[in-house]
Amino acid sequence: MKNTIKLVSVLVVIIIVSVTSLITQHNKQSKTNDVAKEKSDQEKAEELAEKMKPKIEECLRKEDIHHFIKTITFKERVTINPMGYIVIRGYINDEPEKYEFSASLKYRTKEIGSMSYSAELGDRFENWDDFDPQVKEDYLNSLSKKEREQYLKDIGEKV
Repeated sequence: MKNTIKLVSVLVVIIIVSVTSLITQHNKQSKTNDVAKEKSDQEKAEELAEKMKPKIEECLRKEDIHHFIKTITFKERVTINPMGYIVIRGYINDEPEKYEFSASLKYRTKEIGSMSYSAELGDRFENWDDFDPQVKEDYLNSLSKKEREQYLKDIGEKV
């Protein structure tokens, strides 16, 4: 009787250890599959971003009514935001601190959802014909002499 109880106890312990081991192994494999899926989503995002770069450049050049853009540089990192948009960032004329932009891409429709610009870059796209001349003059007066000269040069006006 004592031997039977010992044998049953040993078998129960072996079964518990085996089941625990199987559950642990399954959880590890499940996490590995999740990481692989994330990587594949990231790879898909990077592929779409690469295909959309010419369209982003086209949108930037369309906004550039003063022909300010000389170079467009895209940053390497492509992100997927919580809303599912693919976000690609870049900058203009080798000035990442001043002339930054970002584009949100829609994966399903393969189109640009929205574009945003740094304030400095947005100013270079401004069409002053849409404003009262005093608004432009007030803006120019808010700049230092050096900034004013650079701005006028950037939008193709005489200093």
